[in-house]
Amino acid sequence: MNRQSIAETEKEIVEEFELFDDPVNKYEYLIDIGHQLPEMPQDLKTDANIIDGCTSRVWISAVLKDQRVYYQADSNTVITKGIIALLLRVLNGRKPAEIIDAQLDFLQKINMHNLLSEQRSNGLQSMIRRIKREAQKFIIA
Repeated sequence: MNRQSIAETEKEIVEEFELFDDPVNKYEYLIDIGHQLPEMPQDLKTDANIIDGCTSRVWISAVLKDQRVYYQADSNTVITKGIIALLLRVLNGRKPAEIIDAQLDFLQKINMHNLLSEQRSNGLQSMIRRIKREAQKFIIA
């Protein structure tokens, strides 16, 4: 369970990225984060879990445990792994409504879109939509 609020986690990420003045260093940091993403079990890398709209191949799976959503994700490229690792750092282990309502302001504060090509920025939006759509499935009507 995530003990920090979404805002606190986002602030922590922003502070980490502020340590780097050079965009190349930020990009390298994002790659390092990608290397730390836990391995996703091969049996979860299915067509049903693949995210459409990404240049890279990206898989995401979600489960609800104790009223919180837990994601597993992977990509065939390390930069995309870094992006998804940041999203999961903020959203993993949250209640579905928190995930759906998350504004993810940290992405603008760290200038993520300036670090990414237009295609990868579009992929980022696809990842966010899919993460929120998975959380929506767990909202009890």
